Amino acid sequence: MSDTVSPSLKDELVAQIGNLRAFAVSLCGDRERADDLVQETLFKAWNNLSSFEEGTNLKAWLFTILRNTYFSERRKKKREVEDVDGAYAAKLSSSPEQHGHMDMRDFQEALDELPDDQREALILVGAAGFSYEEAAEISGCAVGTIKSRVNRARRRIAEALHLEGEADEVTAKAGRAPVVASRSA
Repeated sequence: MSDTVSPSLKDELVAQIGNLRAFAVSLCGDRERADDLVQETLFKAWNNLSSFEEGTNLKAWLFTILRNTYFSERRKKKREVEDVDGAYAAKLSSSPEQHGHMDMRDFQEALDELPDDQREALILVGAAGFSYEEAAEISGCAVGTIKSRVNRARRRIAEALHLEGEADEVTAKAGRAPVVASRSA
């Protein structure tokens, strides 16, 4: 397989790892799990490069693979029993005193509370920089659906953060948060 893959396609694939990781962290909220998702995505992409048409949107193709992998794993985990000890231990952690970190934590909690479809739409458009059309293609739905999901997500996060209708502030935080968080690791 590697003999038939152009060096430029290999470079493009490697160049998307940061974007994939940021999207994965935004979807699952766990850096280690996000790394596993990215690895699985790259494995699947590499094994299916013959189905990718060079010159088309590699980023969208990779994000679609990552998204499908994430939701497949989530459906599978719904049938599994949750680790009670792990959940309880997470509740016992102490909160840091830095306000910026607390704001980020509040934002992450609000993001985690969103329905999957709204969180996904907000991350694709607000953080990953996809157009509504590209996000709709990745999500497999209409452009209008993506627009309404993003709008509902922005409103719900603004309400949760008591920003009183400051949806632009939510978009700015959504655009910075996952990308900054993923690059620092």
